[in-house]
Formats: sequence, structure tokens, C-alpha cells
Amino acid sequence: MLRQEIKKFRDIPNIGKAIEKDFAILEMKHPAELVGKDPYQLYAELCRRTAQRHDPCLIDVLISAVRYMEGGPPRKWWEFTQERKSTLARQSPTRSNGQENL
Repeated sequence: MLRQEIKKFRDIPNIGKAIEKDFAILEMKHPAELVGKDPYQLYAELCRRTAQRHDPCLIDVLISAVRYMEGGPPRKWWEFTQERKSTLARQSPTRSNGQENL
């Protein structure tokens, strides 16, 4: 399936009912909206909107979804865990967007 033909978030690898609901909370209506988004910012905004800190592994899922919609190959979400950890380690431990010590 071509990425532009994807109409439902659940057609993206690693996306199920729970993450689909997260995209609704973020007011995203179409998978194509993921193209060009920063997964870390999506995570921070979701935490802000729900007033809770979500499991950092959600960032891995968001990275996988964004990369897939941008044309990357389908990959398991946990294949992005090391990338997330490395990225967050390079950033300051206290971030202004609420991602303290992820």
C-alpha cells in the first residue's frame, strides 16, 4: 500500500487502538499528518493534554509511525529504543516541554 493511500492510523505498523486514540487526543485526523512531525514533540504534547507522563516507549512507537509515513520501511517499534535513549541523553536532563529524565 502506498503511504498516501493509508486512511486509518491502524494501517500503520505498530499502531493499535490505544495509539489511535492518542492521535485523536492530538487532534490528528489523517495518517498523512504525521509527515514532518517531531515524535518527541508529539509525545510532549500528548503528556500535556492528558496531564500525565506516558511510558517513554510511546516515543519509539511515534518515531516508527512518523518514519513509516515519511517513506521508511516498516520496523518494529522497539528498534527505535536506542535512538530515543541516545537522543534524550544528548538533550538537557530538564526540558522545558515536560520530558524530564525520560
